[in-house]
Amino acid sequence: MVARGEIARFWSLESLHMVSSDGGAESCGLVDDNGSEEDYSYEDLCQANPRYLQPGGEQLAINELISDGSVVCAEALWDHVTMDDQELGFKAGDVIQVLEASNKDWWWGRSEDREAWFPASFVRLRVNQEELSESSSGSTQGEERDEGAGRSRHKHCESKQQMRTNVVREIMNTERVYIKHLKDICEGYIRQCRKHTGMFTVAQLATIFGNIEDIYKFQRKFLKDLEKQYNKEEPHLSEIGSCFLQHQEGFAIYSEYCNNHPGACAELSRLMTQGRYRHFFEACRLLQQMIDIAIDGFLLTPVQKICKYPLQLAELLKYTTQEHSDYNNIKAAHEAMKHVACLINERKRKLESIDKIARWQVSIVGWEGQDILDRSSELIHSGELTRVTRQGRSQQRTFFLFDHQLVCCKKDLLRRDMLYYRGRVDMDDMELVDLEDGRDKDWSLSVKNAFKLVSRSSGEAHLLCAKKQEDKARWLQACGAERRRVQEDREMGMEIPENQKKLAMLNAQKAGHGKSKGYSGCPVAPPLQNLHPLQQRHVTVPASVPQQPVFALAEPRRKPSLLWHTFTKLTPFRK
Repeated sequence: MVARGEIARFWSLESLHMVSSDGGAESCGLVDDNGSEEDYSYEDLCQANPRYLQPGGEQLAINELISDGSVVCAEALWDHVTMDDQELGFKAGDVIQVLEASNKDWWWGRSEDREAWFPASFVRLRVNQEELSESSSGSTQGEERDEGAGRSRHKHCESKQQMRTNVVREIMNTERVYIKHLKDICEGYIRQCRKHTGMFTVAQLATIFGNIEDIYKFQRKFLKDLEKQYNKEEPHLSEIGSCFLQHQEGFAIYSEYCNNHPGACAELSRLMTQGRYRHFFEACRLLQQMIDIAIDGFLLTPVQKICKYPLQLAELLKYTTQEHSDYNNIKAAHEAMKHVACLINERKRKLESIDKIARWQVSIVGWEGQDILDRSSELIHSGELTRVTRQGRSQQRTFFLFDHQLVCCKKDLLRRDMLYYRGRVDMDDMELVDLEDGRDKDWSLSVKNAFKLVSRSSGEAHLLCAKKQEDKARWLQACGAERRRVQEDREMGMEIPENQKKLAMLNAQKAGHGKSKGYSGCPVAPPLQNLHPLQQRHVTVPASVPQQPVFALAEPRRKPSLLWHTFTKLTPFRK
């Protein structure tokens, strides 16, 4: 890190001080809607357990606990998929024993009898580390059953109350620290950036910071209600579930921020190639007396926060008895926050998908009618089918099943990587009919591996045949999945903003301008990483830290589609 004196040579810290009309320094506090000023002391917020609350500060605490012989465990927030033997792969929700945390980015840990490096930002420390010690000492406690079951139940009750106290305290303390981070971003970075119009345009600031100021205002109201429900004397009696239920709709503002975050990272990376921006942001951090984390780390905190709520509530529910007055609210809040986080993640996934869909449409020769994005936002299935007419004439075609519509294309005879548009079918108006092998009575044709799509409004039918029975089964399954997906999107209120659709098409057209039509502009599958044998325990720390997804819970999720690879190779769909 650059020293304060060194930064001053490039950028004057004094030039960042904001002076009011009367000549005095402007206060750093933000005033809320009621006119009161909230200005938490960071030291006060972290005094309960500074090791676990300050980002990066847990390293010291972890190593102290490990050196004392304690078992330290962390819970995975995201999936970590790796093909490198030096790294530890895991899924969201997995528990990892931390064996060493001397490096801030990579920790050494054990999961399922395997030890390797894993990214520290992908996990969070478990609140109740004593769970393991309790389970490991179960046999010892079993030997003392003669002391009385009543005392054992009383001891268990006290232990569960302490566990709940720990979780409630963690939720409250992390919420207060989070507010401090948001305040630092708004006052330490945004306010200073707006003063220097020669360095930042309004559009740049919107790209970098998104709607984080709206998030700050919302979180302050949320924390106020949370504090009212918090029982300081007996934290385990706190009833905070109602706060999450009351504000569940407000958490939807995180969707815009999470969708904007990749663009913010890209813009920051571009600016950071210039020394004056690096020194400016570091000077802002020092002036605000912020902890030693780069600006991109601060901007990641809202993304991390929204995915932690379901995990925290799940842990709180685990230690809340059914007799507790807050049990029903906590259970409902857990489901509500999972829904919020899943909705945010689904919108994020769809936004990433529409860029690929737009590039795919631009590559199709002779496209007619409305853009594919006007009605669709996801490719569900693709492959080759034979379309049969009533006269018995067959046509080999490549079909792409999106939500709401099925697009038909024809391959070029010479250039098999080029597709021509040949029409589309409105799936909302279609009824799927499975046909048995043999002679079709309606069309008086012999068919095999066939099915029909029949229009409910006009009665028009499309007869399609697959090469194999397995291919037909996949198409029938995909058509059913398409109907379910449409229903789920309707229930979740999933809609892509029109400006996002137009922007995706505009970018795709610019990228494809001047290029020959075909699939050359479509994304290519990333190359596989080389595998390196693990020769010793402490191998070299991985060079780069992987980027976290926006959200991933330890819940069943839709499988990522591999169908985009077919846009490059144009081979029939293979499972």
